[in-house]
Amino acid sequence: MDTTVDLDTFSSLVERPDDSARRAAEERWQEAGRPRGGLGKLEELGSWLSSVQGRSPVRPVSAPKVLLFAADHGVAALGVSRLPAAGGTAARVRAVLDGSAPVARLASRYGAELRVVDVAVDVDPADFPDEVVAHRIRRGSGRIDIEDALTPEETVRAFRAGMAVADEEADSGTDLVLLGDLGVGSTTVAAVLVGALCGTDAAAVCGRGSGIDDRVWMVKCATIRDSLRRARPVLGDQLALLGATGGADFAAITGFLLQAAVRRLPVVLDGVVSSACALVAQRIAFRAPEWWRAGQSSGEPAQAKAYDRLTLTPLQDQGITVGEGVGAVLALPLLQAAGDALADEAPRPFVPSAPKEQPKLPSAADLLRRL
Repeated sequence: MDTTVDLDTFSSLVERPDDSARRAAEERWQEAGRPRGGLGKLEELGSWLSSVQGRSPVRPVSAPKVLLFAADHGVAALGVSRLPAAGGTAARVRAVLDGSAPVARLASRYGAELRVVDVAVDVDPADFPDEVVAHRIRRGSGRIDIEDALTPEETVRAFRAGMAVADEEADSGTDLVLLGDLGVGSTTVAAVLVGALCGTDAAAVCGRGSGIDDRVWMVKCATIRDSLRRARPVLGDQLALLGATGGADFAAITGFLLQAAVRRLPVVLDGVVSSACALVAQRIAFRAPEWWRAGQSSGEPAQAKAYDRLTLTPLQDQGITVGEGVGAVLALPLLQAAGDALADEAPRPFVPSAPKEQPKLPSAADLLRRL
């Protein structure tokens, strides 16, 4: 199997959101006689929605999807989390699927569909529904402090799986993705990627994750330090970096974020995992972050560093560290309100100055044929 991906393709395919639509949205608000800045953040969010939709008046958010990538990580065996390394991720997936997890209840409350994509949970795939394991790459990952998380072939497969999921969501009519993750040990992996890409040492990116104490924090910090030594030699190759010190979920989320930007599908990031993947994706396509918004600040130092590099400002700071996309889901009412507020005002429709035929956006299959 070909284990190469031409990442330069994304740099040319990812375009900026429609700035003329954004300006039209701002003008509509002013022409309606409303005070400038009267709705604060909602005005900025409404203008962003107009730009990513390429239209004004903005279309209210009507088909949001909570998307959770799930995987286990070898470093969890070192005790870097308060959650059990064996079976902890699988238990979280089951809680989401049976509706008892907080994210499932919030998604139902705010009218968002929920989807779990198991790419590397360390259980028998027969334990989950077929649609959950349809993009399964492997069971778990390597211990990144001493070995690669994935083989080169697995890294490419996971990356392409994320691209395929983006196509599936865009084709199904999803108009906003609330992106999260499920995985014990994932904040350790995220800290390694952010530390490597930002050039910082382990202590600067090592957070408390699942609520660890000082003793476990030192174990986690040492694990990040050792993993950073393995990450630095492959910094110039983003796929190699994801394979060496990432995991199947990190590779898949990175592929998803890039292909979502190609398909003009807006995404709300959640915790440190999605922000770390966004940082990797930015290195591949510098315009891609304009299609994303940061749902929340979790308090993880690695997340703060990633958002600083991405120039993204979190919409909320509720101190939520559970992951699972909860922070992203809590940003949904703000985006719905922004869309509703601007959609209700209709002084005049936005008409492009020079209408042009929109090109067919390439799917993952189209891109792979070019590789």
